Amino acid sequence: MRSSSSATVRSLPLKKRLCFLLKLMCFVISVLMFCEFFIYYVVIFQCQWPEVKGGAHTGKKEASTSVLKAMILADTHLLGEIKGHWLDKLRREWQMERSFQTALWLLQPDIVFILGDVFDEGKWSLPQAWEDDVRRFRKMFKCPVSTELVVIVGNHDIGFHYEMTTYKVNRFEKVFNFTSGKLITRKGINFVLVNSVAMEGDGCALCRTAEAKLVALSHKLNCSQQTPNHSNKRCSDVEKLPASEAILLQHYPLYRKSDAECSGEDSAPPEEKNIPFKEKYDVLSQEASQKLIWWFHPRLILSGHTHSACEVLHMGKIPEISVPSFSWRNRNNPSFIMGSITPTDFSLQKCFLPYESRVFTIYCAAGALLVILILAHFQLLTPPFYFAQRLISKHKAV
Repeated sequence: MRSSSSATVRSLPLKKRLCFLLKLMCFVISVLMFCEFFIYYVVIFQCQWPEVKGGAHTGKKEASTSVLKAMILADTHLLGEIKGHWLDKLRREWQMERSFQTALWLLQPDIVFILGDVFDEGKWSLPQAWEDDVRRFRKMFKCPVSTELVVIVGNHDIGFHYEMTTYKVNRFEKVFNFTSGKLITRKGINFVLVNSVAMEGDGCALCRTAEAKLVALSHKLNCSQQTPNHSNKRCSDVEKLPASEAILLQHYPLYRKSDAECSGEDSAPPEEKNIPFKEKYDVLSQEASQKLIWWFHPRLILSGHTHSACEVLHMGKIPEISVPSFSWRNRNNPSFIMGSITPTDFSLQKCFLPYESRVFTIYCAAGALLVILILAHFQLLTPPFYFAQRLISKHKAV
């Protein structure tokens, strides 16, 4: 009888330790689950599709079916085998995958546009490395059947103009069904996809081909926008498209001197805003920019490349939105654009992803709390508390 009671007494500390260890494990797992999974739902759940102004003049059912919900992001920069450290890959790619898949589940867009620089090392990748990058991309940015994914080419995918080759362009086009000048029409809305790397204007073979495609698309769109009673022999054999003004999607922004006029919390840092942009490197040349505006007279231009947000008005009436990078690797506060678009109108709203610094702060705070709990459990914090109490009692006695 006495031996059984003593065994029970000895087992109590062991049970307490196991219970404490279990509580610590639950605490650690909870922090991990929140920072690596649930935080994306908490943040993206706050984003709402913007309302189109024209929607008020139609019935709710008609308006909801005629509005195209588009999600626009840019500069994912999936790391390759040359510059990509495995830990950097794991962290950044998990962040982008969770952000993208959570946004798809919560927002259910009709179409997703990625505005170039999908890969970081596409301009250097050998065939095996390219296949590995494509495999990882398809896993991270997998879309349901109800959502269409459209990818535009960037300089990191095929190289800058002096690095661009037919082989690199063809392998990108084969994977993403992209051509250097392509028109897609969804719900009566015309989107023009531009290979902005090929807008060099030096007459290279790839540049000539890209410009010829864009000129043909421009002719088709202009003919479609003419009134029926306006006869034009040049348009007699042209396939008619919806008479909606085009929306340009490209990687390089149109020409602007710098980001000095850009504002917002995700615009370029103050020390970078006044740095002049280099034509054909940071932005398109003035000549290429004028060509695109003359050819298409777009109602909206969406671009990437700078990794920072900016809103520019060209010719006093054509808005261009530069979409920030989607990756923590390029900025602390990545985001994407939510667009509600109709054939005659559009409305855009920005949706921020979790800040990397905030996630890091949560981990640090949880780590500090964990250390305090362990020290308190083993009574390693008791002496300092007793010391403080003795000081207070002595002060009162005096």
